[in-house]
Amino acid sequence: MTRRRFAPLLLTAALGLGGAAQARPFTARDLVSLDRVSDPHVSPDGRAIAYDVRSTDLAANTGVHAVWLLQAGQPRKLTGDATSPRWSADGKALFVLSGRSGSDQVWRVGLDGGAPMQVTHLPLDVGAFRVSPDGRTLVVSMAVFPDCETPACTAQRVAGRKADKASGQVFDHLFVRHWDTWADGTRNHLFAVRLDGGGDTAVPLMAHFDGDTPSKPFGGDEDFALSPDGRTVFFSARTAGRTEPWSTNFDIWRAPVDGSAPPVDLTAANPAWDAEPVVSADGRSLAYRAQTRPGFESDRFGVWVMDLVTGRTREVAPHWDRSAGHLAWSPDGTSLIVTADDEGSGKLFRLAIATGAVQPLTNHGHVGDYDVGPQGAVYTADAFDRPADLWAMAPGQPARQLTHANAERLADTSLSPGELFTFAGWNGETVHGYLFKPTGYQPGAKYPVAFLIHGGPQGSWDDDWSYRWNPQTYAGLGYGVVVVDFHGSTGYGQAFTDAISGHWGDRPLEDLQKGWAASLAKAPWLDGDRACALGASYGGFMIDWMAGVWNTPWKCLVVHDGVFDTRMMGYETEEQWFSEWENGGGGMPWRNPQGFERFNPVDHVAQWTKPILVIHSAKDYRIPLDQGLAAFTAAQSRDLPSEFLTFPDENHWVLKPANSLQWHATVEAWLKRWTGG
Repeated sequence: MTRRRFAPLLLTAALGLGGAAQARPFTARDLVSLDRVSDPHVSPDGRAIAYDVRSTDLAANTGVHAVWLLQAGQPRKLTGDATSPRWSADGKALFVLSGRSGSDQVWRVGLDGGAPMQVTHLPLDVGAFRVSPDGRTLVVSMAVFPDCETPACTAQRVAGRKADKASGQVFDHLFVRHWDTWADGTRNHLFAVRLDGGGDTAVPLMAHFDGDTPSKPFGGDEDFALSPDGRTVFFSARTAGRTEPWSTNFDIWRAPVDGSAPPVDLTAANPAWDAEPVVSADGRSLAYRAQTRPGFESDRFGVWVMDLVTGRTREVAPHWDRSAGHLAWSPDGTSLIVTADDEGSGKLFRLAIATGAVQPLTNHGHVGDYDVGPQGAVYTADAFDRPADLWAMAPGQPARQLTHANAERLADTSLSPGELFTFAGWNGETVHGYLFKPTGYQPGAKYPVAFLIHGGPQGSWDDDWSYRWNPQTYAGLGYGVVVVDFHGSTGYGQAFTDAISGHWGDRPLEDLQKGWAASLAKAPWLDGDRACALGASYGGFMIDWMAGVWNTPWKCLVVHDGVFDTRMMGYETEEQWFSEWENGGGGMPWRNPQGFERFNPVDHVAQWTKPILVIHSAKDYRIPLDQGLAAFTAAQSRDLPSEFLTFPDENHWVLKPANSLQWHATVEAWLKRWTGG
């Protein structure tokens, strides 16, 4: 990338995805059937792009991944049953992850479309991988027992456990379970595999390390990087031990790829989170993201650069009040390309290394995955009214769309772009929200309302496309939709995000109340007498809280995976740092009873008066199932109209296509029952 400016991305182009006079409503079946474009990677010469397309097999009730290739403006499917396309050093082939041999291994696929060739033959599944810049080595992750010397040892132990008729597990420290999985004693570790060595020998790079790279449960290959000469790996990891559930102290570590020395901690001086190492092309500098407050997972991530010769570090743009997402070096090494939430959009930014100057490269909408090649950046872009496609920007040229993955499916549907409104919220500060008109909107008519509350709580109603809580599905049912980015939301400065911690039930509630009033004043087509409020995760907590302290406007309520009893949540959840920080930072409930009881929905059940639908899944270990069961029991004890929907095979999210359709059908029936929508 040269020093010239990127052209801005114009995400407001219609692109034929709505607005037709006879357009049909967008449905939940449309939502689950769309192709999902992600993970673009540019070839070394910049002339081709490999990317992932996830389609839906409704009959099999699953998502199906394939690797696609874009060359000379023409997309084509390169290989099915594969993910994670990564280019070979010479640009003549792609390495991918595939389970076609019975376990997840790395395969090589030529660009001519010939049969894929298996590269690794390891006894365990490969979780993530990177190709060394010299093309000689793969660094792969596998889940192993830290005391095992080889992956084969882990495989033998796992087989022995499966053969044992006794199923009990004994734990002497937390985590015993995390997100949706019970702990089995394994750790994600990195190994080096020589590409000229047959693919069955893995050199351990984290031997006996008590920690995970990639991090669990959502880490990927962004958690580790290779030096340009292929001799060194840098990775982000947290040492575990008995403090793991209370610690956000991830550090950046360095280890030789030949396994000749143990990892060295490069950021031990920072007790907070250091993440996502990326090495400059000259091998001299390491960029990474870092927080400064231990125990706060939503602290601002600043962008830091370390001189790998001297060890000196500095923050690149210390006065930039946004939290950095993914990082990449520009080809000339003078800047870093980063993503960040910014006032309702997910943007791409350029940060100048020398001066700290920050330049937005895109405007509205949301940038997801991206890669920086020799001729510019390629990225996925989506918005409220369109799912992700590939876009490209080059210096001095306007951004251009490269794929139209769902154009035919969406050509006859109506999709609302969302209308921004602002109002004075808590402390008189400006708060943002969006309004979505229903399909078939007619001036002068009144429409029932779905009032949606986001989770996180440090999240945002960004101008992006969601496959779970998507305003378009409610607009397609004939509802006006209102969303509010209350205090605690990201993208409005760190002080705005911080404002919710220790204040779950007052400051954001004030924003929601004022936002509801502002939306009714701005949009007379909203029928305030036929409105239901819905929320998940933190939004689910807020629904449980509103049920007792602000239920007057609502005809019905929907709570998905919500916190019902904050005190018991403090004992039941897995990531203790979150629960403690968000309830005032005073420790566990027995140390800080006031913090956990200050905004506890369970204390206000006597004031519950409105019909409530409770949804909670059995494999949700973040907000465990008992929270939902307790809320439903409370509603039943109050003799309120109430229903309970549970999925034994889902976690904090509902991911399987058939379950998603059932979820939407149940919610639709509930809203229609109480609003007449």
